[in-house]
Amino acid sequence: MHWKLLTYPQIQALDRSTTVPILPVGAVEAHGPHLPLCTDDLISEAMAESACRQLARHGLQGIILPTWSFNPAGFAREFSGTLSFSPELTARMLQDLAQSLALQGWSLLAVANSHFDPIHLASLKAALQELALAVAFPDLTRGKYARRLTSEFQSGACHAGQYETSIVLTRSPELVHQHDLPPVPHSLVEAIVQGRTTFAESGGPQAYFGTPARASAEEGQQTIEELGLILVESILEQRQTLPTSP
Repeated sequence: MHWKLLTYPQIQALDRSTTVPILPVGAVEAHGPHLPLCTDDLISEAMAESACRQLARHGLQGIILPTWSFNPAGFAREFSGTLSFSPELTARMLQDLAQSLALQGWSLLAVANSHFDPIHLASLKAALQELALAVAFPDLTRGKYARRLTSEFQSGACHAGQYETSIVLTRSPELVHQHDLPPVPHSLVEAIVQGRTTFAESGGPQAYFGTPARASAEEGQQTIEELGLILVESILEQRQTLPTSP
């Protein structure tokens, strides 16, 4: 279910004890010459939809909130099309969203995030800690989650590479342009540690890292299912902390 497609009586009728709002979080930023600016949105939405399918096995259902795309994207600022916003906007948006949900009787918010710009990630994690709602937020950059994803993701050389291109090939193949590109093996994780602040400085002159030419829809589908499972596990864990959980 998508929140914005329902009527207010339909929202009102949802069981707050078994329905979980899920917020896809992305960005508007360059993803190489072959992927759309909304790539992170597409990945987060795929993660949320996969989680909804898997929640049904636990007697629960997810409802997907409108995707939040307006986030810090400073690493891609040198490339046309990138829209970068302040960390303060991220914090304020989450505070207002949590307040709106709480006033309507919700006690848990799940966050599907696939945008890993360091400023964005820091502001997102800080803001989520301040919300009155319980939050299910699996930080995919943490080792326990990263180890469950692909080897390219774990390498850190994965922006618009095999990992992300595979997911977009699964979700929206019509948006993938020619991706037979030479590999860019530089790790963004290492670049961030070294103080780099843009993709170009980090060794990605075309705003991609990794090996997009190796992407496949089969890998993308497997990754989407794993992302959904990770989010479901986080939701189940957070539900155990709620006083009203069954």
